[in-house]
Amino acid sequence: MRKVIVSEFVTLDGVMEDPGGAEGFKHGGWTFQFGSTEQQQFKVEELFQADALLLGRRTYQGFAAAWPTMPGTGAYGERMNSLPKYVMSTTLADMTWNATLLQGDLAEALSRLRQEDGQDILVFGSGQLVHALHARGLIDEYRLMIFPVVLGSGKRLFPEESEKKTLHLVESKPFPSGVVLLTYQPVKD
Repeated sequence: MRKVIVSEFVTLDGVMEDPGGAEGFKHGGWTFQFGSTEQQQFKVEELFQADALLLGRRTYQGFAAAWPTMPGTGAYGERMNSLPKYVMSTTLADMTWNATLLQGDLAEALSRLRQEDGQDILVFGSGQLVHALHARGLIDEYRLMIFPVVLGSGKRLFPEESEKKTLHLVESKPFPSGVVLLTYQPVKD
C-alpha cells in the first residue's frame, strides 16, 4: 500500500506559511538564506521516490501557475510537471497540469489512491489539507525541514485546535545550512 508523506518547510516556531515568498506574507521567503546543495539533493531524491502529489487547492493553483514555465529546473522540474496531481477541493471545477480533482470524503478518496499500485504520495504545502489529514490520522510520515528562524506569526503546521498525537522519530539529518530534517511516523494507538 502506498504511503502518504507530508513534506514541509517549517520554522522553529512551527510556521509553514509562504516559505518561497510568493504569497505576500510579511515574512515570506524565509527559506532562501538557508539553502544548501545537500538540501536540494534530498528534495530531488524525495520527489523521485514518489509518483504522485496530493495538493490542496491553493497550493495546486500556485504550483500550476509557476512550475510549467519555471526556467532552469532540469530533471526536478520535469518530474514535478509530469507527476499526476490529485487535488482536494470543494470549489475547483477545471483542472490542468496533469491534475485530477478529488471531491467527497477525504478518507475514502485517499483510501482509493493508496490502494493503487505505485510509489508514495507526496504532500507539499497545502496547509488546510495537511490539517485535515492530520486530524483524521491519514498521514503515514512527516518529513519536516526545520529552518533556524523564528517568525512569531503565520500559519502553523499544527494549529492550536489540533488534538494530541504522538509521533516516533525515524530519522534526523542536519544540513550544513543549519536546517535539520526530522522524519516522523505516527504512533498507532
